[in-house]
Amino acid sequence: MPAASQLKIGVFVGSIRKASVNAQLATALQAFAPTELAFRRIRIDDLPHYNADLDNPAGPAVQRMRQEVRECDALLFVTPEYNRSIPGVLKNAIDWGSRPHHNGAFIGKPAGVIGATPGALGTANAQQHLRNILACLAVATMPQPDAFLQAGPGFFADGGGIANAGTRDFLGQWVACYVQWVRKFSPAA
Repeated sequence: MPAASQLKIGVFVGSIRKASVNAQLATALQAFAPTELAFRRIRIDDLPHYNADLDNPAGPAVQRMRQEVRECDALLFVTPEYNRSIPGVLKNAIDWGSRPHHNGAFIGKPAGVIGATPGALGTANAQQHLRNILACLAVATMPQPDAFLQAGPGFFADGGGIANAGTRDFLGQWVACYVQWVRKFSPAA
């Protein structure tokens, strides 16, 4: 359970696959963060397809997800790229969390966006699409640095961390920037 002084970070992983590279990346990123950040994975695999007819009242899974987001101080989106955009399951979760209109769970939250894929371009297109969506929801996404990671064989160490020292250094710097970004929006900062 996080201490009262910890900042609660809600983590959205855009892939629900058991062996998801991005789920592994989300876990690995936590090792670079200071103990003042408490990470919580937001479950999205149990949400129904968005349908406004089902939103009054929303079902238990939707209510749980919205509440978890509201309880977070900041968000971290770790997403693959599917067909040059974000996965449908992530967009579905965002659509549910954006309601009710002008009072969605995401409003005013600072966020970081990162992702990995085996492809050479990383997740550049998916991240840009996600940033556009989040801007519409008044989510303050960290503008720099970008992190478009190519995660091929050997990217992760046997213990689950990042295998390459240069990549570890880069991700450590990325997380440090993310922490500074989150602190800018924290009332306790």
